[in-house]
Amino acid sequence: MRTLLRPRRSWIKWFEEAIDQSWIAYDRNCSERASQDISFAPPGLLARVALSAKRVVLLGASGFVGSAILKEALDRGHLVTAVFRNQGHFNPSQQVKIQITDVYDSEALAAVIVGHDALISAFNPGWKDPTLYADQVRGTTSILKAVKSAAIKRVLWVGGAGGLEVKPGVRVVDARDFPVAIKPGSLATIEALDQLRRESALDWSFLSPSANMKSGARTGQFRLGNDHLLVDSSGHSNISVQDYAVAMINELEHPAHIRKRFTVGY
Repeated sequence: MRTLLRPRRSWIKWFEEAIDQSWIAYDRNCSERASQDISFAPPGLLARVALSAKRVVLLGASGFVGSAILKEALDRGHLVTAVFRNQGHFNPSQQVKIQITDVYDSEALAAVIVGHDALISAFNPGWKDPTLYADQVRGTTSILKAVKSAAIKRVLWVGGAGGLEVKPGVRVVDARDFPVAIKPGSLATIEALDQLRRESALDWSFLSPSANMKSGARTGQFRLGNDHLLVDSSGHSNISVQDYAVAMINELEHPAHIRKRFTVGY
């Protein structure tokens, strides 16, 4: 009964706070529902989503990793310009801007990426390329030149597991049984990290996967690390390419590894 004698102003304040909390709960529920069904989202929420959308250039969008990143970015409402080498590498029904550009032509690439908020590079000249190491290093050099020419500051890079340490001073790529076929690409990706570290004006992030990355479930549940290979309690090092893409877009939306390498695994 004592609460019934509460002063009128206190009742008004209590009522306003209760209304605020109800709207917060409603908005949170809308956000969760809208992530699964965008048609449910109220206009105010859609406006906030639109304001938070990033204009992103994605290189290597047709590849194993690039296609997963493309899907994740589009599903989360970002505006993606996907760069392909030729017209035969994309599905025209995708809601994405397509650019056919040679990454080795830094001037043409700069013209494509200018005006975007960030660039994500999943560039790989192809595992069957007989000059894989040289071509990948040349491509990295061209991409970074284009980025600087276009005044793009935020760069996210698809790295490899080969440069991660399994113990102090010993990298994955240093193992005697490391596959010979992918070693040139692994070394070229390590060189890409070295090139990024020399670019003091760029806000780059370099995401290395676990040792085994395959297509699988998008769980959103994983661990992040820095320079050391992540392994589970059974000694395995795994990540699905779908969860790798989640980690990459998380970093795009909420930068936490500026000018750093980080890794993702279960």
